[in-house]
Amino acid sequence: MLHPSGPSASTTPDARWIIFTLFINSRNFSGAIQGTGKFGHLLHGDLLIPSISINPAATEAGGNKGDTGARDLDDCANPDPVKKAGWQTPVVLLMLMSISMPIAFNAWTALLNNFVVERAAFTGVEIGILQSLREIPGFIAFTTVFVLLVLKEQTFAVLSLALLGAGVAITGFFPTVYGLYFTTVLMSLGFHYFEAVKQSLALQWLSREEAPQVFGKLISVASITSLIIYGVLWILLEIFELDYVWNFLIAGVICFCLAIVMWAGFPHFSSGPEQHNRIILRKRYWLYYALTFFSGARRQIFMVFAAFLMVEKFGYTAAQVTLLFLVNYAFNWLFAERIGVVIRRIGERNALTIEYGGLVLVFSAYAYVENAYLAAGLYIIDHMFFALYIAMTTYFHKIADPSDLASSAGVSFTINHIAAVIIPAALGVVWVQSISAVFLIGTGFAVCSLVLSQNVPDNPGPGNEAIIGKVRMAEYRV
Repeated sequence: MLHPSGPSASTTPDARWIIFTLFINSRNFSGAIQGTGKFGHLLHGDLLIPSISINPAATEAGGNKGDTGARDLDDCANPDPVKKAGWQTPVVLLMLMSISMPIAFNAWTALLNNFVVERAAFTGVEIGILQSLREIPGFIAFTTVFVLLVLKEQTFAVLSLALLGAGVAITGFFPTVYGLYFTTVLMSLGFHYFEAVKQSLALQWLSREEAPQVFGKLISVASITSLIIYGVLWILLEIFELDYVWNFLIAGVICFCLAIVMWAGFPHFSSGPEQHNRIILRKRYWLYYALTFFSGARRQIFMVFAAFLMVEKFGYTAAQVTLLFLVNYAFNWLFAERIGVVIRRIGERNALTIEYGGLVLVFSAYAYVENAYLAAGLYIIDHMFFALYIAMTTYFHKIADPSDLASSAGVSFTINHIAAVIIPAALGVVWVQSISAVFLIGTGFAVCSLVLSQNVPDNPGPGNEAIIGKVRMAEYRV
């Protein structure tokens, strides 16, 4: 039936082939059909389904055999995104992901400190424990590589976004210490797995030349989304006086629904070279690992204690904290893409030097600030430096083996969160004794990052990963 022969085969097979092709595309099948005239497998989503591979050339010829001139059906089942639709491209999908994540996560971040203080009577100890629990999923992000044995990276990213949305949506319904610990871990699982997989996908889909500017554009997209979110939050809190429960619920549900759109509306894109399905640590990446570790340690102090400082010490309301976020993301929206272009021009070492040098000054000032307006200014400046983090990503992109990207994304997230799991809880205890000591420790982390950044070469690449400490035979696999 599939390869008819006889006098009528010269016309009928073409019609059947067209009808079958239209049927496949109308179902938005996104896998690949392999084989030539034999039973193959159709990978639809993440399920392996037996299927038949049709050879139209053989069909036209009126024979059941022969693979010459065969056309793989995955040209129809998994078409080129440009052929599929102009907007169904990897970059558009990355942008949609960059919109979805901040809707849930940034709403959660903006509301959390006031919510836990007002509804659950948190002190520095509880907020430190909560933030340490939040970072545990980041610490185990290396397990991403094992999940990818079962799920495609793109599918895993979308499922993680859905989990993030669900966790944020239910946060307001659990205004207790243990309830908040639970919802935080749930939300964090989605957030950290998503961030690890998104970085891997972006590095695979983007060329080394376009990556800095596209990463900047993605930050800009996330920033304008955050501006809108914070603006809407401010209106809901100040004008409509909407309860925390509904603010959390709205943000989480929107993220969850967008995840469904991404699952249903985009084909599965090719991810370039086949990725390793095991954990890989390479000695030649040691400098990137070290920079990642100190970056994670330093960022935790900003993410946890700088925002908490505004609420506990200076009495900022949720609406005022939201306005601070509005200013931060307005800067990123305006300048992040340009910063990506600047990084491409001045190089990663110079960009990282600017970032870490500025952060040494900012954390030192945090330690002694007594004025609410000055503290707000430091908070904004601190966040501005964050856009330069693109330089670390592009540095790794230049030195990495393309097949290491998926495994290394999970490993780097784990390294980033080694300190992140310990620091919030430990410094929560220090906070009760001395707020200044917390930020001076942050200064120390920034100094370590600044020293390490001077070892980044002018033209990093495979075999030229560091100025001092180059490793030639460099691989350790787990």
